[in-house]
Order: sequence, then structure tokens, then C-alpha cells
Amino acid sequence: MWLRVQAPFAAYRGFQAGVYRTTMPIMPPSAALGLVLNLAGIEMRTGLEQPTTQIRADIPHLQLAIGAVDGSNCEVCTLYQQLHSYPVGNSGKDTLKPLAKGAKFWITPVRREVLVGLDVIIGIQEFENLFDRISQALRGEFNVQRYGLPFAGDNNFLFDRIDIIDSPPLTHWYEKMEIDSAPRNRSQRLTVGIDRLDNSKTTSYLFAPIAEPSIEPPGSAWTWTPKRPSQI
Repeated sequence: MWLRVQAPFAAYRGFQAGVYRTTMPIMPPSAALGLVLNLAGIEMRTGLEQPTTQIRADIPHLQLAIGAVDGSNCEVCTLYQQLHSYPVGNSGKDTLKPLAKGAKFWITPVRREVLVGLDVIIGIQEFENLFDRISQALRGEFNVQRYGLPFAGDNNFLFDRIDIIDSPPLTHWYEKMEIDSAPRNRSQRLTVGIDRLDNSKTTSYLFAPIAEPSIEPPGSAWTWTPKRPSQI
């Protein structure tokens, strides 16, 4: 199955803190998996009673290929915002308050990257009637309980269109680089499997778009997400 996904704005961030929040240049496999399972009505989350909502261990393992539509001109842009910090309790009462002179205690400029003009193709290998569930969902015929609206990485950004297409257009597929691969332009580390409880167990690989766009993705563009199953 091929999905064409378009959004005016998107942001796919790794785990990061600080005043500079970057975005990956394309939807990573981990986010594509979440979108596909959301459409199919397959719950990813464990119980909500835990402090950190984790991802179930028994979710489907899918082979996905992701690429940017040729000529889409998706680009990374930057927003600048003000970040405000407020003391808790009496902290800073004696030192910060007199210096603030009625203003907010702490203000700093922050920089956030966003993707403008997202237009990607997601290739999906069949898994236990997954295609039928997605097709019915996009037609409004498979209305099961889902985890909110599908969003483009940041829950402030929603998709304009999610279409099933018979064949992808010319696409710059992102293929996984190997340890002995030569350096390539626009290479980027993309998250594949997320561990929300222990970030050291989150998996990511180095990917790079193919130089010449193609209709079919090369074999190296297909990635097991969140990981390769023990039995195939």
C-alpha cells in the first residue's frame, strides 16, 4: 500500500531540551508507524495509569519505506519564540523578584525548526488485513476508538490530506546507510523504535535520500519498524 501524506506544517523532533529545538527533514519511520496504526485503529499505548505512557511490546512490526515527493520543495524553517520560566513556591522570592522590577522573572528567546510543505510517500507491506482497515478508516467506514487525531509530529500541526494511491510519483526515498557507507549529502539520523521510559533504548539509524528520484523504493529503503521481528 502507498499513502501520500501532505501537511502545510510539521515537526518531527528527537528527544531534546534547551532553547534550540530541531526537526528531522522528513517523517521518521517511528512517526509513520504511529500514523499507520492510528488509521488502522490499533492501540499502541499501554495502560494510562502509569506516569509515563509506554508503547506496547506486541504492536505489529511493519516494513515501511518513506520518501519525499520529487519537486515538493519541503524545507526546514525557523520560528523564534519567548520562553518564560516561573519560580515555584518561594524560590527566587528574595533574589529574583527585586531584580525583575515588575517584569516576568526569566525570559529567553528560543528557536524552533518546523517543516513547511510536507509531502511524503509511505510504503507499507501488508500485515494481517492492515490494508483493509486503513482503507475503511480513510473512507469513514471504520470508526473504532482511536488515540486522538493524526497529527504531523507536533499536535499543533494537522494533515491536509492522507490519500491511498495506486503508484507513487517520482520520490526521493530515504534509504538506510550501512557502517561502511561513504558520506552522503543530506544524511540524517531518523528514529525507528521509541522507548519512552528509557531513551537509551530508543533506536535510530542514519538515512539519506537517493540522489535520483524513482517510483519504486530500493530494497535498502524498506525498514522494519519498530524493529525486525524475531520470526518472519
